[in-house]
Amino acid sequence: MMTAIVRIALALALFAAPGFAAEVGDDGLHKQPFLADTFLDMAEDLAEANAAGKDLLVLVEQRGCPYCAEMHNVNFAREDIVTAIEDNYLVVQLDMWGSREVTDFDGRVMPEKDFVRSLGASFTPTTLFFTMGDGEAPPTDALDALVFVLPGYFKPFHHLAALDYVSSDGYRDEPNFQRWLQARADRMREEGQEVEIWQ
Repeated sequence: MMTAIVRIALALALFAAPGFAAEVGDDGLHKQPFLADTFLDMAEDLAEANAAGKDLLVLVEQRGCPYCAEMHNVNFAREDIVTAIEDNYLVVQLDMWGSREVTDFDGRVMPEKDFVRSLGASFTPTTLFFTMGDGEAPPTDALDALVFVLPGYFKPFHHLAALDYVSSDGYRDEPNFQRWLQARADRMREEGQEVEIWQ
């Protein structure tokens, strides 16, 4: 009996530990310290990211999304993933059904739900990666700036790999993420590292 009580107490302590359960905002979306508070002007956000030597990452989420909760409570609880995000991305969070004004790369102003729809995101979470490309000015078309999409929830190994895929410009040399990911896993194994793809 005492063992069961101790187990329950330990489980409760773990779930109550700081950083384990992501805070949920008034909009019903999970919050993280690395989320940027911007005017949702995509060209401006990408230019700001570029000036800091980063890319723009847009998280599309919705209230009550269990996979969004999993991403925040599992993936974003990992130091390696958070470090990869903070070092390489300016992160903007959008609500799939939200009505805040977003300024598209071409200057058009629309509700965030329309911007999300224009990019083909139809479920949550969807992670959109935008880069400046080879130009000095932000592209004027969202699809020109969009270089990679994570459609849905991905386990930590794949999530971290996707962050590296874009930040290292891996997508330029290998446009097929699955092939790039397999080569990465093979290199890790050759170096004696354990590859936990499904964890």
